[in-house]
Order: sequence, then structure tokens, then C-alpha cells
Amino acid sequence: MNRICLLLAGLLLVVPSYAADPGYPLDAPAPDGRRPGGTLAESLPAPPLLDEENKDLRRERNYPEQPPTIPHSIRGYRVDTHGNKCLTCHSRVNSARMQAPMISVTHYMDRDGQPLAAVAPRRYFCVQCHVPQHDVQSPVGNDFEDIDTLLQKETSAAAGQH
Repeated sequence: MNRICLLLAGLLLVVPSYAADPGYPLDAPAPDGRRPGGTLAESLPAPPLLDEENKDLRRERNYPEQPPTIPHSIRGYRVDTHGNKCLTCHSRVNSARMQAPMISVTHYMDRDGQPLAAVAPRRYFCVQCHVPQHDVQSPVGNDFEDIDTLLQKETSAAAGQH
């Protein structure tokens, strides 16, 4: 049998048979990733969440059709099947009064491009695409360059060759 089943605190826990081997190094260091340290058998607490940026400044988009990021805190916002706090300010009806950008007209279309009177169900859960920002150091390197930067470099290189 390649698995050993243990009954622990009323829960069935399936452990691979090699893990039951006393020589298996469960205390081996875990791979250092986004949450470094610890061992394979140890579960360390997640680092605390930092406060969301609350600058209310629109950020530049890096590519066409990129969903805009959320420039303010949404902590405590209710976005579920019973309500969407984002629409309090960003709906077609409220945006002018609240001085907030109206959500795109594409959010009022079904998947066939037909206009709808209300926000399309597939576009209703805002944080599927739109995310608040945190002022943190990136855990991995990023050398992304937007298309305008790449085209400018190409144009400069071509001009330098003539």
C-alpha cells in the first residue's frame, strides 16, 4: 500500500507512505519563496496585510484593455450577490453626482455585445479584474516595459544607425 491513513482528531488524514518513514526529512528547510523560512512540516503565519493606497489618483495603464487599478481603499466594501458597494459611486446613475469615473460601457453589455439596462452579471464582481494597490516591495523582479517604451527604443536605435 502506497498510502497510510491516520485518524487524527476525528479527521481522516491521508499521508503518503514515504512521509511515514522515520528517515523522511520533514524538518528540511522549506523552499524560500514569497514567505521564506520554516520547514516542510511547519506552517508559518502569513505576513500582516499593509494598508491599501488611498491616493485617488488614476494610474497609467500599461497595455490596451488593462483594467484600471483601484486608487482608494475598499476594505469593508460589500461586493456579493446581494450588493455591490462600488456601484454606489461608479454606476451610470451615480458617477456624475459622486464625481467618480463611470464604469465602462462594456460592463453594460452581455457576452454577445448586446446592451443591457444594468451591469452584466459577468462584470458585476469588480475585484475579479480591478485590484487595490499596496505600497510594497515586489517579491520578484520585474523588467516589464510598455509598448510605447519599446517603440521609442526601437525608433532611437533605428535613428542612431542612419
